[in-house]
Amino acid sequence: MNLLIKSAVIIAPNHPLHRKKRDLLIQNGIVKKIDKSIENKENFQVFSHKNLHISLGWMDSSVSFGEPGLEERETLENGLKVAAASGFTAIALNPNSQPMIDDASGVIYLKSKSQSALTDVYPIGTFSKGAEGKDMAEWYDMKQNGAIAFSDHKKPIQNANLLKMGLLYAQSFDGLLYSFPQETSTSYGNKANESAFTLSLGFEGSPSLSEELQIVRDLHLLEYTEGKLHIPTISTEKSLKLIKDAQKKGFNVSCSVAAHHLILTDHQLEEFDSNYKVNPPLRSEKDIKAMQKGVKDGNIALLTSDHQPMDIENKKKEFSYAKHGTIGMESFFGAVNNIIELDDFIDCITVNPRIVFKLPLPEFTEGTTANFTLFDPNTEWEFTEKDILSSSKNSAFIGQKMKGKVLGVINKNQLHLNL
Repeated sequence: MNLLIKSAVIIAPNHPLHRKKRDLLIQNGIVKKIDKSIENKENFQVFSHKNLHISLGWMDSSVSFGEPGLEERETLENGLKVAAASGFTAIALNPNSQPMIDDASGVIYLKSKSQSALTDVYPIGTFSKGAEGKDMAEWYDMKQNGAIAFSDHKKPIQNANLLKMGLLYAQSFDGLLYSFPQETSTSYGNKANESAFTLSLGFEGSPSLSEELQIVRDLHLLEYTEGKLHIPTISTEKSLKLIKDAQKKGFNVSCSVAAHHLILTDHQLEEFDSNYKVNPPLRSEKDIKAMQKGVKDGNIALLTSDHQPMDIENKKKEFSYAKHGTIGMESFFGAVNNIIELDDFIDCITVNPRIVFKLPLPEFTEGTTANFTLFDPNTEWEFTEKDILSSSKNSAFIGQKMKGKVLGVINKNQLHLNL
């Protein structure tokens, strides 16, 4: 792949080229030259666009598909096409397939089947066998074959001793464990946030308390073991404060927030639309503001679409019986770019996830492999069902105003353009 990118504004906070407009010459997938102006001497393909911006390739830290076993929700092939069209050159793939990814063979399958795709796939293995919360899965073998972390996706580790022993054991091979923040005995089925508004609609509420109780317990276990922990998709103001205080004390703890928890409140549930049924549930305006501040302050390291396709049989039904989850990759940039500063956004989806997962970091350096996302941060548009590329259509962002468009991605000597 030979390409000359013209007049692109480089967005790379803390890099000498940050906010500088440059041409980039890419030959056979390698960055050949970066300069103010580059002549197209070898008749390469040229890409230019009004208000063109370029960053290191984006990474989404929480993506679900379906394959193997649940291909009616999403296949690996189409899911990776959606990821590339959405600006992602890498994804962390959750283990919630059927069967669960709880041993090395599952990891090998995902790595092998995705190796030719533009978007890199980094599997997350389960924390426990079958995600049943009883016995540790085969973490070491999975890591040796490419798993980057271990999580019983959307399921809390209820057995405190299992998490304690896991935090101790994972230190022997620098494994990263997830603990989903939900204390189930107080979450009442987790249908909606507990608030005066949702109670007026007749919902059984899942209080902020259920998330915060689990985090308090897990942080105590983290302190005891001196281990390393990631807490995914937090959603409440107090959850953030607990993690922020732990970080100040030197705990090795990171966290993420999903796009919908930065933007949408529990007032979206007024029409009982099951596309807004997510886990954790949509919270209050106060919680949203806290999440936005947590990103700006750096206490929330990762932004994610928390992309979770769900087939129509499980989603288009009465709210109480519908499954949780929203797709989010296609709407991710346009939605989040509305409310998060661009520099903070880019850090949270380029540098930070690769630090958390200890992955190689792409560079704006001549001689390195090109791994970039091309975008226009200013285009305003409305997200509609026709913008959905996923096999499942369960989006919480239909009808939302967007700001910013993904134009293309470059990785592994491959180019995808959305034009």
